[in-house]
Amino acid sequence: MRLKTSLLKEPKHKELVSCVGWTSADELYSCGDDHQILKWNLLNGETSLVVKLPDDTYPIDLHWFPKNVGSKKQGQSDMFVITSSDGKFHLISKLGRVEKSVDAHSGAVLAGRWNYDGTALVTAGEDGHIKIWSKSGMLRSTLAQNGLPVYSVAWGPDSEKVLYPVGKQLIIKPLQPSSKVLQWKAHEGVILKVDWNPVNDLILSAGEDCKYKVWDSYGRALYSSTSHEYPITSVSWAPDGDLFAVGSFHTLRLCDKTGWSYALEKPNTGSIFSLTWSIDGTQVAGACGNGHVIFAHVIEQHWEWKNFEVTLTKRRAMQVRNVINDAVDLLEFRDRVIKASLKYGHLVVSTSLQCYVFRSSVISFRYFEPKPDVVEHTEPVTKNWNTPLIFDLKEGTVSLILQCERHFLLVDGGSLFLYSYEGRLISSPKVPGMRTDILNAQTVSLSNDTIAMKDKTDEKLIYLFDALSGKPLGDGKPLAHKIEVVEIALDQGGPAIERKIAFVDKNRDLYISTVRRLGKEQKAVKIGSMVHTLAWSDLSNILCGIQDNRFTVWYYPNVAYVDKELLPKTISEKDGSEYTKSPQIVSFVGNRVTIRRSDGSLVHTNISPYPAIIHDYITASKWDEAVRLCRFVKEQTTWACLAAMAITNKDMSTAEIAYAAIGEIDKVQYINSIKDLPSKESRLAHIQLFSGNFQDAEAIILQAGLIYQAIQLNIDSYNWERALELAVKHKTHVDTVLAYRQKYLNDLNKKETNKRFLQYAEGVEVDWEKIRAKIELELVKERERASTGPLGPSTRSSISLQH
Repeated sequence: MRLKTSLLKEPKHKELVSCVGWTSADELYSCGDDHQILKWNLLNGETSLVVKLPDDTYPIDLHWFPKNVGSKKQGQSDMFVITSSDGKFHLISKLGRVEKSVDAHSGAVLAGRWNYDGTALVTAGEDGHIKIWSKSGMLRSTLAQNGLPVYSVAWGPDSEKVLYPVGKQLIIKPLQPSSKVLQWKAHEGVILKVDWNPVNDLILSAGEDCKYKVWDSYGRALYSSTSHEYPITSVSWAPDGDLFAVGSFHTLRLCDKTGWSYALEKPNTGSIFSLTWSIDGTQVAGACGNGHVIFAHVIEQHWEWKNFEVTLTKRRAMQVRNVINDAVDLLEFRDRVIKASLKYGHLVVSTSLQCYVFRSSVISFRYFEPKPDVVEHTEPVTKNWNTPLIFDLKEGTVSLILQCERHFLLVDGGSLFLYSYEGRLISSPKVPGMRTDILNAQTVSLSNDTIAMKDKTDEKLIYLFDALSGKPLGDGKPLAHKIEVVEIALDQGGPAIERKIAFVDKNRDLYISTVRRLGKEQKAVKIGSMVHTLAWSDLSNILCGIQDNRFTVWYYPNVAYVDKELLPKTISEKDGSEYTKSPQIVSFVGNRVTIRRSDGSLVHTNISPYPAIIHDYITASKWDEAVRLCRFVKEQTTWACLAAMAITNKDMSTAEIAYAAIGEIDKVQYINSIKDLPSKESRLAHIQLFSGNFQDAEAIILQAGLIYQAIQLNIDSYNWERALELAVKHKTHVDTVLAYRQKYLNDLNKKETNKRFLQYAEGVEVDWEKIRAKIELELVKERERASTGPLGPSTRSSISLQH
């Protein structure tokens, strides 16, 4: 990736340019010390004078009033604010009419910024004051008073905090007076510029110490650049938070969000005092000290999937290369490319007006083979890379593209749109009050049947939608966690009923939860800690992540709901120190995981292919083949995965073989006892009990009318009060409960103190002979019921009394 810069031969401004701002993706306004405000039209290359300011007004900063997210008029803004050296800020219309001038500070007003919903304006002055103003220019409050000039200011993502530098310090101050102020030393020299991105919640700072730095919102340093030759005079985040630009004397740099540099340009600009990105994030403009305005387009973006490489060679052209046979296709577009995504054999490209869907038919993909639980795909619409399916976009400001096997999601303007690869609109899920423009790949996730979205206003909530209808899942309530969630990811394989979501919270603990809860509250289960990045396999429900300094693979995360004691045996770990600090998992395709290190280099690592094959065997119900594969591989991990999968699918014969192979003899014995139970309901209940789902086990037995078995289940689990409650409610086996309770207390040399048991013991005589006879009768009834049921005679009808 690099920047393609353009400068006019002669500057349009006669003095230095102090600030620039985009009205749309093709129109820019610039201000300079020559008191002129110029409008730049990038479509026809024309530059025109908007207004000439008074000779005593020297503009310093410019910011356009934000567009209303979700409204129909999203193309352009109609008003902007200019701060000036005379202590005023000016509200100016798009046509150049000065609507209002306000005396704001003593000395120059060095920075002015609208908040994200346009309800407030913050200004920073040479007098060290930070002031909050209404949309119409009325003073609301003086947020801070400092002894040093404040050169820059930025709003927090929620518009409830303000970031500003004072000398070498960075300060985050909430608007609420009682809230805690965060302050830390950030640079060795005076800080000149700051920026705070609402999508990734990261902070940029640049100063006279010739360094730029990346921070999180808690003030922790994530990246610090080497010392440059000159002070860093400008920094600016791209709207989607994936890139940022850095400006200095004769220097323009393009950087990744983690800090490392993609490209370095050395244009003849003088110092670049201000940088701003276009609305679509495809280009950046800079205000130059020699009177020029520099434009730089982002090109040579790169996407990979399996044996295909796609490169954005020009703003309107892409090159597709098949590394197997070195075949090259050139894709040309009518408009400039804004976003693209390459996965699952499809290339999805959004331009400023249209969406293109390319399908590769060069090789056969595993994804399009019929699966037992998946409807077979129809014949693809496109035949090669050069015959795309094209449809018009609603707004043309796509900020995010997510793909899964059957469809893809576009975040366009203020809405989400789910499309099939044939271009058909499937659904458009909506969350009241949610800012979709700040969604990214860590806060929204897509699978064949589910869309998950993290709430930005309350970060403990995850909204879940049915992909086909766009309606909330279940009772419509979001998945709630106890603390803030940082990253979410849906698994990609298996049927919808088994869909799982993995998420990392603020403590960096990794949890897994079911998506479709079917009326019962399914708690999230913790399966890892200190997880910095994670990804699901695109083929199977295998999860990988970087945990501390270890690369970890959870080959069957669902084991947490089946047999949590087995979880460590289904995990593979290896040393991850080679990935250095703060690595990111870029992709998990097949058996290959691609990781980007903190210096920007890519590292590939392969995982064992056998668990993925076992996943496929189980999906196709090929249990014998799975057992044979495990015997061939002779790895504990594969046997443990097979054991958990067998319990999940209630195949007790396979489970017995797998548990025996990993030495879990006690569980083998329990499985044998389950197989000996006379009725299907009892077996299902004890399988649930094996997985620790006691309430589900009891519900299955009660629903089948096996009251004694439910009572005995509670007795065996020492749930005495529940056992007595069931016996009293159904007026049966009260004496049985009291007998076992008394035997339990006698074994412990204790006396009865429970008032409820004392009450019922007064009128009930305990006779073990009668109790044993009643139990035997119950078991006979169960055997007879099983033998005459829809399944025919039970294969094993004998059961032994354990008491």
